[in-house]
Amino acid sequence: MTAFENARKFFEACDAAEGWSACKDYVADGAPFVAQSEPLADINTVKAYCEWMAGFGTVTVPGATYDLHSSSYDEETKTAVFFATYHARHTGEGGPVPPTGKETHTHYVYLLTMNADNKVASMVKVWNAPWAMKELGWI
Repeated sequence: MTAFENARKFFEACDAAEGWSACKDYVADGAPFVAQSEPLADINTVKAYCEWMAGFGTVTVPGATYDLHSSSYDEETKTAVFFATYHARHTGEGGPVPPTGKETHTHYVYLLTMNADNKVASMVKVWNAPWAMKELGWI
């Protein structure tokens, strides 16, 4: 499979809240994760992010979905970019307050740098978390 095909499969599994077991085949060992976003500040590996997404997407906001608006791959920098909107309603346990029933429609971007084995070597998530948290009634 090409780097972009693997990146897309990773994106789909991660954002479907399938957890590390569904994502690990597409990720290099120890791949770092970065996000300038409060809820993710302590997460520093792609593995940990996949597990966070699995918990968030199945416990806190079960049934969450996303719309993928655009995806691209830059062969020169070996970077896959995914721009999407996440749709979620806080109906499950978890989060800073009891279930609010409120929903968010929050934009985000993944930047996945791929290695020579066509696996995710590093990941950056760009996300305005305060926007989502406000829509969910958390702040």
